[in-house]
Amino acid sequence: MSTAISQTWYMTQRQLMVFARQPAYAVITLIQPVIWLFLFGSLFRKVVELGGFGTTSYLGYLVPGVVVMSALSSNMWAGMGTLEEIQRGTFNRFLTTPVSRAALMNGNVVHNGLVTALQSVVIVLLGLLGGADYFGGVGGVLILVLASVLLGTVFGALSNALGMLVQERESIIGINTFLLLPLTFLSSAFMAPAQMPAWMRHVADFNPLNWAMVAGRSAMSAHPDWSVVGSRGGALLALAVAAVWLSIRTFRSYQRSV
Repeated sequence: MSTAISQTWYMTQRQLMVFARQPAYAVITLIQPVIWLFLFGSLFRKVVELGGFGTTSYLGYLVPGVVVMSALSSNMWAGMGTLEEIQRGTFNRFLTTPVSRAALMNGNVVHNGLVTALQSVVIVLLGLLGGADYFGGVGGVLILVLASVLLGTVFGALSNALGMLVQERESIIGINTFLLLPLTFLSSAFMAPAQMPAWMRHVADFNPLNWAMVAGRSAMSAHPDWSVVGSRGGALLALAVAAVWLSIRTFRSYQRSV
């Protein structure tokens, strides 16, 4: 176990060095969340008057949604990096070493989780500068960040598995483009559930993106519902474990094919 953990950390460091050498990438990935945050925050600031938002500040309601959306959009493309490693032959060279096969996949997942946590904290701070109130304090913010990391782990691991299965950029781009907007708008990212059509509320109940938002919003509210936080967070954790397991199994299948 200790060997697998150390090897996973080594593979994570390898990914982090690439990230550190391209600081512009971190800035670029924050442009879209900032646009969502302040453009929509200003455009729909009076929508809270409809009721059901649990706050008088639409920006405060929107911040958890943007954090989770950012985690989703950035991790859905993890498979592109995996595909690039395959096409360059990097994965095949690693297969000749005694490194743990789980570490090869989990290094990418841990790297994405760290980057997601960093992006989430930056978005929360930007919301604070914009005037959002976080009644749940630091603890609530930490739960939101953890929920976004778990969601990112789910879709990052699934994206890695997809990259090894299809091994085509066009397929990954097409699937991600197809999923991103439906997952986003069939959730409470922009609108309170009370203001959504009944069928959308029912769909959102099964949307992992919405689980992370509900858990984060509840934890950051003045009166958190810890049963909701625990149930949504537990579901995300179980889904993340299953997605990581699937990506490792997919990698072993890929290994047998080369």
